[in-house]
Amino acid sequence: MPEQDGAAAPFFHAWPADAIEVGRILDAWGVKGWFKVQAYSGHGDALFNAKRWSLRSSGPKPGQRQITITSVREHGEGIVAKAEGIDDRNTAEQLRGWELHLSRSEFPKAGDGEYYWVDLIGLDVVNRDGAALGRVIGLIDTGPHCVFRIAPVGAAEPLKPDQERLIPFVGAFVDEVDLTARLIKVDWGLDY
Repeated sequence: MPEQDGAAAPFFHAWPADAIEVGRILDAWGVKGWFKVQAYSGHGDALFNAKRWSLRSSGPKPGQRQITITSVREHGEGIVAKAEGIDDRNTAEQLRGWELHLSRSEFPKAGDGEYYWVDLIGLDVVNRDGAALGRVIGLIDTGPHCVFRIAPVGAAEPLKPDQERLIPFVGAFVDEVDLTARLIKVDWGLDY
């Protein structure tokens, strides 16, 4: 597929080592090759910034490919996009159900005190006394705030819900998030 600057390039570029699944293709939109996208984040900012999307299918025809995005925009409550070489509805329909991955480096810079969930998962959690509480294995969006799902030290996944420690991701309990040290410090007792 040609690059946006017109230079010829191979159809498939190397899969990004830091690829993160951020959404999926829902269906074709219109007759000129546009397609609907479901973003897994409430904000599709990364989708609007990235010029190349990596796609993976585990369906009847498993595979992976990359597409060069020529246009992406909000449409109603969703997102629609157009890519080079996808010029009609039939071609766009072939993308239905494909997972959409972006290189983590394509994500917009987070603001002060803001974090991408993908950057928090895997961080160790300690309390103010330095006692290890476990490792972040996920987050739950409750609406007003998020809640860390913590696997206790030494616990193997998958966990039963009663094995997880849940800590609200709010200033009253979270003292510090240090992405470089891969550590979150919280005001939380071992017996909570």
